[in-house]
Amino acid sequence: MKFDLNAIRNIVGESGVLVGTDASSRQEQIWSSKHVDAQAIVRPRTTQEVSSLLAYCYEHNQPVVVHGGLTGMVYGATTRSCDIALSTERMQSVESVDPINRSMTVQAGVKLQEVQENAAVNGLMFTLDLGARGSCTIGGNISTNAGGNQVIRYGMTRDMILGLEVVLADGTMVTSMNDMIKNNAGYDLKQLFIGTEGTLGIITRAVLRLREQPLSSECAMLAVNKFDHLPAILKTIDQRLGGTLTSFEVMWHDFYSFITEFKDHPPPLPKDFSYYVLIEAKGGNIHHDRENVEGALASVVEAGLAEEVVIAQNQAQRDAFWAIRDAVEKTVIDQPMYVFDVSLKIGSMEAYVDEVKRRLQAKFEPCYVFTFGHLGDGNIHFNIHAGKDPSLKHAVDECVYEPLRKINGSISAEHGIGHEKKEFLSVSRSTTEVQVMRTLKQALDPKGILNPGLIFDP
Repeated sequence: MKFDLNAIRNIVGESGVLVGTDASSRQEQIWSSKHVDAQAIVRPRTTQEVSSLLAYCYEHNQPVVVHGGLTGMVYGATTRSCDIALSTERMQSVESVDPINRSMTVQAGVKLQEVQENAAVNGLMFTLDLGARGSCTIGGNISTNAGGNQVIRYGMTRDMILGLEVVLADGTMVTSMNDMIKNNAGYDLKQLFIGTEGTLGIITRAVLRLREQPLSSECAMLAVNKFDHLPAILKTIDQRLGGTLTSFEVMWHDFYSFITEFKDHPPPLPKDFSYYVLIEAKGGNIHHDRENVEGALASVVEAGLAEEVVIAQNQAQRDAFWAIRDAVEKTVIDQPMYVFDVSLKIGSMEAYVDEVKRRLQAKFEPCYVFTFGHLGDGNIHFNIHAGKDPSLKHAVDECVYEPLRKINGSISAEHGIGHEKKEFLSVSRSTTEVQVMRTLKQALDPKGILNPGLIFDP
């Protein structure tokens, strides 16, 4: 492949190209020591610049790896020396907020937290929320179909997108900036690019669906000793709150007891229970909603489902509860730390988690496992340290992924596949499904220049 940096500079400007240590000093992923190997990081400002850049790369068979906030967990932004990295870091415009239509138009490089804040200023809410909100970009959220803390009520990122502007591998601009909730006029093309990790096209702009800002927010934490009480608690609270339950997070004892050892995360409940449930409900009547939450929790306790309950009395307590759940980085006690994101039916979770831990303990000594997740939507996370030898990673992966095969679980609930999980794609997708994916890839990127090697090998 023949690559001319001057031609690229003519497209994005001198400041739009980083080379040398300006590029190689950057990390490719959080909690990783791997740095960018790409020959250059190219930083366009507009869709037109992305189009011209990809047209040039397509003509010259130049591989392109997309970089957003670099908060991914599956090595989806890993580069080789023959690649260029296309960063959306200069595409940070919040173009408009429409309070009447309850929508927002943004460029792909806007941070999730900035989207949330712009919505709030207008009395609205963008309902995607996750721990990396201050670093992750909306383009990355869309390309991985991010989930987060409020899926049980608002759905995945896919459910929050009205329209997209995308550039295909050959530079073709697909402008489908729909701003309506209902539009069944032919194929809904945006769905091709949501959750496909930048392998079919590069997202440059989006129209986001906003919701009304809730008037109340109630938060509580429950201590539970039996797993089979958790789905009963979920059912009771969801039913009693009449659709306002927004989050239902569960921390296993191994996670909660470890995090609350830190002085900045004092335990709101004693550390000798098996599970800790964090719930949040958002509604429209401050006094009525508090009474509803108190009544729902009282019914849970009276039924013997929870051992102890504490309700946040103010925003500071609410933030302290969530800070425990979000303090995932504290579990990175050493390297390598293996991070997993799986989904399965709630009824299969207890046996699955027990099997994973049995497999790990039988193979690795010492082995540290931290378990937590969005149980309300069937999503579990493991952070695992199984010694310092990185060659053990495949064996750790097998312990986590193989038990999912027999229960029809997924190796990726919200993080995507990237380079890291593609070996185990067959656990969750059939041969026919993968072949259809390959057909789509061949049709939209016949030269295979976009994020090559992601999801499956060429």
